[in-house]
Amino acid sequence: MRDILPDLRARCSDGVPFALATVVAVHGSAPRDPGAVLAVDAAGTVVGSVSGGCVEGDVYEVAREVLAGAGPRVVSYGISDDEAFGVGLTCGGMIEILVRAYATAAEREDLAAVLDLVAADLPVAEATVLSGAAETGARLVVRPALAPGSPGTPGTPGTLGSEGLDAAVTDDARGLLAQGHTGIQWYGAHGQRRMQEVAVFVRTYAPPPRMLVFGAIDHAAATARIGSFLGYRVTVCDARPAFATRERFPVADEVVCAWPHAYLEATEVDARAVICVLTHDPKFDVPLLAAALRTPAAYIGVMGSRRTHHDRLARLRAAGVDEAHLARLASPVGLDLGARTPEETAVSIAAEIIQHRWGGTGRPLGELSGAIHHPGGPTGTR
Repeated sequence: MRDILPDLRARCSDGVPFALATVVAVHGSAPRDPGAVLAVDAAGTVVGSVSGGCVEGDVYEVAREVLAGAGPRVVSYGISDDEAFGVGLTCGGMIEILVRAYATAAEREDLAAVLDLVAADLPVAEATVLSGAAETGARLVVRPALAPGSPGTPGTPGTLGSEGLDAAVTDDARGLLAQGHTGIQWYGAHGQRRMQEVAVFVRTYAPPPRMLVFGAIDHAAATARIGSFLGYRVTVCDARPAFATRERFPVADEVVCAWPHAYLEATEVDARAVICVLTHDPKFDVPLLAAALRTPAAYIGVMGSRRTHHDRLARLRAAGVDEAHLARLASPVGLDLGARTPEETAVSIAAEIIQHRWGGTGRPLGELSGAIHHPGGPTGTR
C-alpha cells in the first residue's frame, strides 16, 4: 500500500472512483505478499501491482467489472487452474485477491481516513470480510487500544455485521498490529473462536521499522541509503558534531549528535528495529553494545575485523555481558559477498538483515531446490 499511497490519497481527495485489488493470501511461491495492492480508476488508469505482472491483466478486467457495480469479489489464481495458467501465473503458487470498489464519496472518505493515518506513520488495522456468513467486503477499521486514563478514544469505524464479530476481530487486529502481521483470521458468525464460518482479512499498517546506524562514516551513509530504500525509518547517530550533519546524511530521517549509548538508552527500540554499529571504536562500542543487547531489536550488526570482534567480545564479557546476549551479535557484520566499497558493504549488511528477517540460507538460489519464498512470517522481527 505504501508504494502507491500518494496515488490513492489523490484519487480520494479528487473524488475519482476506483477499484482496489488486494492480495489477501499466498500459497506456495508468489511474487507479492498479502497486502500488495493494485488500483484501477474509472478512466482505466492502473497503479500498483499484485503479482509482478503475472495476473495483472485479468485482475484489471475484474476490477473494471467491480467498479461498474458487480460487487466485491475474491478471485484466486494458481498453477493448477487452467484459467490462471492462461493469464500467466507460472511461478508455481496460488494467490487470492480481494477486489472491491470505492465508488461513492462516503467509501472514499472512509478509506482516506485510513490512508491519512498510514501517511502519518500512525498504527491502524483494516479488517475486511472475505467470505462466509457475513457480507463480503464489510469493513472495520481498528486503532490500538489507549492506555488506561488516556484522553479520547481510538474508535473502530465500520462494522462486519455483528457486535460479537466486531469485538473479536478488534481484539485480534490489535494483537496483529502490535506484531506487524497481516493475514486471514477465521470466526463464527458472531465472533466465536475456533470456527470457520467467516473469513476476515486483517491488513495492518504499523509505522516503518527503525534502522539505527551508529558511526557517521562513509559506510554509514551507504547503509542509510539502502535502509531507506528497504523501507526503514533511518537514524544516524555520532558523538562528533563535525561528522553528524544533515549534509552528510541527506537520506536519513534524522541525524543525531550524541553519545551513542546515551541516545540508544533514551530512544524507543522495538522488536522490528535493526541496529548497525559501524564505529569500531571501543570507547563507543562497548557501552553502546551493552545497551543494544538490552533492547528487543531484531538485528544487531557490528563492523570490524575478526581481531576487533574477538577483542570486543572480551571487553563486553569484562563489562558483565553474558554469552547468551553476545550470541545475538552479527559480527563481523554482513554476508560474505566479497564487498569492498562502502556501497557494496551496505548491500552485504542489508542482505544479512533480510536473511535474518525471513530465515533465508544466504546461499545462491541456483544451488537450492524447493520454494524460493520462505513460508510464514519474519523470524524474530515482529
